[in-house]
Amino acid sequence: MGIVDFILNLAGLLLWLNWRAESADPVGKRKPATLIGTLRRADNRNRHWQIPAAITALILLRALLYWQIGSAANWSTRLNLSVIELSFRATYFRHMMLFSILSFGRTLWIFYLWLLLLSILNGPQPFHQFVRAQLGTPDRWGRAVKLIVPFAVTALLWWLTSWLLAWMKIIPLPASAIHRLEESLVMGLAAYLAWEIVAVALLALYLLNSYIYFGRQPFWDYVNATAQTLLAPLKKIPLRAGKADFAPVVGIALVFLLARFAGNLLAFLYARAAG
Repeated sequence: MGIVDFILNLAGLLLWLNWRAESADPVGKRKPATLIGTLRRADNRNRHWQIPAAITALILLRALLYWQIGSAANWSTRLNLSVIELSFRATYFRHMMLFSILSFGRTLWIFYLWLLLLSILNGPQPFHQFVRAQLGTPDRWGRAVKLIVPFAVTALLWWLTSWLLAWMKIIPLPASAIHRLEESLVMGLAAYLAWEIVAVALLALYLLNSYIYFGRQPFWDYVNATAQTLLAPLKKIPLRAGKADFAPVVGIALVFLLARFAGNLLAFLYARAAG
């Protein structure tokens, strides 16, 4: 069921990207020069609500499917949030509905966390245009603000969601308001763990391009520029031997080690706050 859930989340994300691309398309703001242009603008306006409706239907129908299948099999499904794993009972439709919403919401939020990291790295055009189009106004914020956003937004979202999760007995009721706040702060810090995948992918591609020449392509220019920004803290360390540059390897190892250490530490802190 995990694979099915992943595929449906990916389908919902692609629908979202299409909707965001249409919303950011400047063509609709220009005056139509021809009758065909007028018809296309009208069609875009009619389709503007269809994609959000399709995403809503996907979330609802998935919850119904899980409820029907899960009730017969009497199984529960889990949602991994890095430092805590939520368990939802398929025999209750409200559990499956909440799981469907949170599962897609988690996928969407992780995607925007990736975009925030790419926005902070600020790679060259034309690939950064995709980040700017999807992220919107936050792409123009200062780097310090972008660094705070994952923590602040995730902590607030968890603080709000934890009330519903506790009411539905999916998580234990916090002992006090302070404990709820502590849990939210830990979840806010855990948001940065989502950057591990993007950082490792960029460094691995940079390492690959260092030894295999793929030609002058905008994609590889973007990878090289963003990876070099990631490796900037290691510039003062001599990691080059002849033509061999070990900085990407060291960078990947550091990202893995820091992510594992931070993940275990945050899981411990959350358990203490929840206990």
